[in-house]
Amino acid sequence: MIKEKTLLLKQHINSLKKKFLLNEPPESINDHDFFNEMKEETKPIFNLLEQWEVDVQSYLKNYQSKVYPHQIEATKENIKLLILHSYYIDIRKRFYMEYYQSIIYVLDSLLSE
Repeated sequence: MIKEKTLLLKQHINSLKKKFLLNEPPESINDHDFFNEMKEETKPIFNLLEQWEVDVQSYLKNYQSKVYPHQIEATKENIKLLILHSYYIDIRKRFYMEYYQSIIYVLDSLLSE
């Protein structure tokens, strides 16, 4: 269950990275149509993220792991930021890639267990 959600989350993260690298930022950050479109497109990712966090936190309470609960919380927040930056393309590529690498590290650590 956790493995499937983690793999799916990883696929979404990679799709978001492509979006960041290939798309242009919106003309205006106040574009309500763009925001509503983004909100609809990302709703499944946010729902998956919530379920994933609950499952992983439950797993961490019951089993020894090299991933800590605070890493899961930080990863969840980083994924939320990555989603927004993938659409608005409003940070430097270097910072975006730091978020990306951090997220992938935690997801891969979970998958390796």
